[in-house]
Amino acid sequence: MVGSNSSRRISVHQALGGGHVADVLLWKKWCGGVVMLTSATALWYLFERAGYNFLSFVANVLLLLVIILFFWAKSASLLNRPLPPLPDLEISEESVSMVANELRFCINFALSIARDIAIGRNLKLFLQVALALWIVSFIGSFFNFLTLVYIGVLLSLSAPIVYDKYQDHIDEKLCVTHRYAQMQYRKLDENVLRKIPLPLNKEKKMQ
Repeated sequence: MVGSNSSRRISVHQALGGGHVADVLLWKKWCGGVVMLTSATALWYLFERAGYNFLSFVANVLLLLVIILFFWAKSASLLNRPLPPLPDLEISEESVSMVANELRFCINFALSIARDIAIGRNLKLFLQVALALWIVSFIGSFFNFLTLVYIGVLLSLSAPIVYDKYQDHIDEKLCVTHRYAQMQYRKLDENVLRKIPLPLNKEKKMQ
């Protein structure tokens, strides 16, 4: 039994991409995780608790950065020191194309869902989308957007490593929950959804 569970285990590191991001989220590079957690906590405190304005914060950070770089370059020319090690400040065409392709895929996926609901009369998909939107609205009534983003950062730094450590137990509980949800949906489908009259197609109306 243990061998079968271990054979079905998913590599969380590979599922997260297997790169630097996966190392940070799984705390394999704990310095990156600490920096991410500290930065997110500091930003949340500045904007949520201290009441700092986002636009003012960005402007002040950029102003401080420009002043440091300006005086660094001036002192380097006077003291024969190396200039600031700035990278090539430009966005490559490959990066723009990759972002555009990902954005196009997300938009087309959302449009296909809307089409299936509006034209295809997919009742199951409609209920799934409605339930998801209701859950988002319900959670959003307790927290503002910034707090939700901060909670998302905390979950991204905690959920992957917890799942990687206790994957077998979590998968078992998720399977039980999934079977229970499927059973409840079948009851709902048999007792309610199948009794809802759907509008006839235009072809049937013409006949």
